Amino acid sequence: MHRTGRLLLAALTLVAGGCNWLQPGRDSSRPETAREFPRPERAISKLGSNQFSTEVQRDSVGEARKVMDLAQIEPGMTVADLGAGEGYYTVRLAEAVGRTGRVLAQDIDRDALDRLGQRVERERLDNVSIRLGTPDDPRLPANSFDRVFMVHMYHEVQEPYAFLWRLWPSLRTNGRVIVVEVNRPSNQHGIDPLLLSCEFERVGFTLDAFKDAPEIAGYYAQFKRAATRPEPKTIKPCRQEAGTTGSTTR
Repeated sequence: MHRTGRLLLAALTLVAGGCNWLQPGRDSSRPETAREFPRPERAISKLGSNQFSTEVQRDSVGEARKVMDLAQIEPGMTVADLGAGEGYYTVRLAEAVGRTGRVLAQDIDRDALDRLGQRVERERLDNVSIRLGTPDDPRLPANSFDRVFMVHMYHEVQEPYAFLWRLWPSLRTNGRVIVVEVNRPSNQHGIDPLLLSCEFERVGFTLDAFKDAPEIAGYYAQFKRAATRPEPKTIKPCRQEAGTTGSTTR
C-alpha cells in the first residue's frame, strides 16, 4: 500500500477507535442509557412552561380534587408527582396524604425544583421531598409508591419507553400510575389516549381506568403494573398513522 494510503488508514482507525459517536449504529443525540430502547414513532412536545395555568383557575374548576378523588388518594399513602414544576399537585397531595403519608416531587428542571423547594420550606410541608430526574429515568426507589402522578407532562418525555420501563419497579403491589393528558397531537402538548395506552402496555402496564373530564382540561387514564415487563430490546414502538386516531404497530 502507498505510504499516503497507510497514513490515511491509520488516521481513520484512530478516529474510529477513539470517538464512540463515529461508530456505526451509535446515536449521540440520545442518552447512553436510553439507546437499548426504541425511539417513539411520534413527535415529542418541546418543554413548555411549568405553570399549566394559574392555581386559582385550576382550583376554581376543582381540578386537583377531581383527579385525587379518581385516584382514591387516602391519608398515609406514598405518592410521586413527576414533572412537579411549581408544585400545584405536590402541595395538594401533601395535604391529602397527611402527616403519615409522603410525597416525592420530581422534575428535570433544576430551577423549578429550586423554587418548589423554597415553597415547601415556606409552607412547612414536612412530608414532601424533592428529586431531580432525567429524560429517560424518573429515578424512583423500587416498591415504594401507591400512586405516581404524571399530569400534563407525558407528551414532553423525550424517552417514553425507557422512562416508563424504569418507572415500573417503583409501584407497590396495588400501585397505580395516574396520567392526565389532552387528546391532541403529541407535538401540540397532548397525546391520543389510544397511543398513550399502547406505549404503556408495551413496557408492562395495563390500563384499568379511563375518563374524559373537562374539569381537568383533558382526560384521566390510570394504569396498573402487569405481572412482568419485557426486555428493552424486545419492545416494539407504537405507531400512529398520519390523519388517524389510535395506534398501529409494525
